[in-house]
Amino acid sequence: MAFDIDMIKKVYAQLPARVDKAREIVGKPLTLAEKILYSHLWDGTPNQAFDRGKDYVDFAPDRIACQDATAQMALLQFMQAGKDKVAVPTTVHCDHLIQAKEGASADLQRANDTSSEVFNFLESVSNKYGIGFWKPGAGIIHQVVLENYAFPGGMMIGTDSHTVNAGGLGMVAVGVGGADAVDVMAGMPWELKFPKLIGVKLTGELNGWTASKDVILKVAGILTVKGGTGAIVEYFGPGAKNLSCTGKGTICNMGAEIGATTSTFGYDDAMERFLRATEREEIADEANKIREYLTGDPEVYENPEQYFDQVIEINLSELRPHLNGPFTPDLATPVGELGEKARANDWPINVMWGLIGSCTNSSYEDLTRAASIAQQAIDKKLRPKSDFGINPGSEQIRYTAERDGLLEVFENLGATIFTNACGPCIGQWDRSDVLGDEKNTIVHSFNRNFSKRADGNPNTHAFVGSPEMVAAIAISGRLDFDPMNDTLINEDGDEVKLDEPRGIELPPNGFDVEDAGYIEPDADGSHVNVVVNPTSERIQLLTPFEPIKDEELQGVKLLIKAFGKCTTDHISMAGPWLRFRGHLDNIANNTLIGAVNAFNKKTNFVKNQLDGEYGGVPDTQRAYKAAGIRTIVVGDHNYGEGSSREHAAMQPRHLGVAAVLVKSFARIHETNLKKQGMLGLTFANESDYDLIQEDDTFNFVDIADFSAGKPLTIEVVHADGSKDTIKVNHTYNDAQIEWYREGSALNLIKKQNA
Repeated sequence: MAFDIDMIKKVYAQLPARVDKAREIVGKPLTLAEKILYSHLWDGTPNQAFDRGKDYVDFAPDRIACQDATAQMALLQFMQAGKDKVAVPTTVHCDHLIQAKEGASADLQRANDTSSEVFNFLESVSNKYGIGFWKPGAGIIHQVVLENYAFPGGMMIGTDSHTVNAGGLGMVAVGVGGADAVDVMAGMPWELKFPKLIGVKLTGELNGWTASKDVILKVAGILTVKGGTGAIVEYFGPGAKNLSCTGKGTICNMGAEIGATTSTFGYDDAMERFLRATEREEIADEANKIREYLTGDPEVYENPEQYFDQVIEINLSELRPHLNGPFTPDLATPVGELGEKARANDWPINVMWGLIGSCTNSSYEDLTRAASIAQQAIDKKLRPKSDFGINPGSEQIRYTAERDGLLEVFENLGATIFTNACGPCIGQWDRSDVLGDEKNTIVHSFNRNFSKRADGNPNTHAFVGSPEMVAAIAISGRLDFDPMNDTLINEDGDEVKLDEPRGIELPPNGFDVEDAGYIEPDADGSHVNVVVNPTSERIQLLTPFEPIKDEELQGVKLLIKAFGKCTTDHISMAGPWLRFRGHLDNIANNTLIGAVNAFNKKTNFVKNQLDGEYGGVPDTQRAYKAAGIRTIVVGDHNYGEGSSREHAAMQPRHLGVAAVLVKSFARIHETNLKKQGMLGLTFANESDYDLIQEDDTFNFVDIADFSAGKPLTIEVVHADGSKDTIKVNHTYNDAQIEWYREGSALNLIKKQNA
């Protein structure tokens, strides 16, 4: 069934004329990304060319998707906007609050018991405001979106950084904070700095052990975790057409790990096959009518250096399988070289778990390729040395995989089939095989492997690979195993070698499912009452943030100077804290507890300048708030990388932090700070980071003159009375400064709707 087909037909009816006009205005052939961007302008038909990386532009996305952990705060904010119904098609997906422990059935039942209050809230608020609701167990948001909602040439935003997965079906799909989503739900434009463009030309064809996952693992190694910041990555070339639609989705999904705004591929036969296999023939038929508008112009792909800001070329025929990690997804190593590297760095060689699934690699093709390796282990009498865990991407995938015998293969190998949910990928894993902070290694087909990400253990060394490589490594039980060249000893004492994996792009007998888990909202939700218990520990109605007054920015105290990597996981941890994602005051108790204090290299241990004592970051900040003192957070490069969670901005804001000053920001986090009425600033001179001392006080000298394009001046007063005056930059435009002056973007929306 094709959801929202009338909306899609309208997009396709407008797209050719808008693209033609944009091509005329820009004066040159267009990339696919440019076609989608220019055809989704808030003002409709293009009337000017935009400067990449500089111009802020208002867009009109076609749809929104929210996962349960972020949907709570997004919908709590939307309830304040005074609207009767969402302005664009919107869905909520319950996939984050299900902990992997015993297996699918028991884990799902436990989640429904422990998080019923949250699920009931999300279902009722969805029903009231015309939002499609996907029940717990229905699947992981991005796989469900790919199977049901993504369409070539469309634009969507989602309150999860891996919304970019939909680029595998030719969309510009961008992860945003909940406040951005609320704007669009309320009928407002969505603002984005017009992205730069990175072109990745793929030639050749994948073969042997190399998978689509290895393309993005290679790209991550080239660009690093911040190399794609502010850019859309567009894949093209003959190699791109040789990839399956879900393989393209995998590549786009992990584009979040290089900081890219999003990634995308041009419409091709593989996408058409996927649309028809998922019973969306009508979309395929409509897309075929404007096929040339759903990919980049031929001249662009023939001479990419003339049209992209950066071009990378990868020959798929020569690409080797990779395992990336540990502790960062851009530390790329070809499989055959990993053993030597592991021994040199004292990484544990023995592998304790192999985890397959997540939104990155949980398609039918992924499961068949991994199952082909698992079946070989059974046939060749190999007993796996590591534990196996499987997270199917959706109930449709799970049901079809069970029907076709794929899950039975894994179960015969001793694997645990977890719920169709994120599970270990986002820290929702009750792991019982390690004690305390025991040093160990796991391999998985997920997207992120930051410290503590999967199981809360800072000494778990997690490596990212394709599902088939994860299966092979888990069977061997060794990080240094190279299935292309090494052999294993089976139960009979014989030396055996694994054959190359074999996958099936789409199920030969079609997809099937009994209950996909979707609940359609009532056409008129005015009768629905959304009740929130005022004593609830899980859901808390929001009160508007008060604007930060200029006089409050004198005598600002340092809360923490973060050392090194500080992701949204460090600022607002997931795992057990997910249960408080709908309760701002409760979840604020994890604010910055994972950040490393530059002065003592400890986490959650900072100096309180009021009494000179050391304590946890949230407790120290609450003391400053009680004393009426504003604070500042100082950080390093790419501050706020990772998840789109706006809690990483809302929590410090709620506790009284006024500004975040860093060497550089991850895109989504910087926007989230702006939306919540905070100051997101960068050092004009990065070396000024070294000037910041533990007992510093900050005076924002010229905050009264805060304006677009004008740096700010901060006087840093040290404990001995000496001072440093530093310049800081910002990217606020006039509209964003108005958000700041009003206290938040939502405050401004309410004011305009009053």
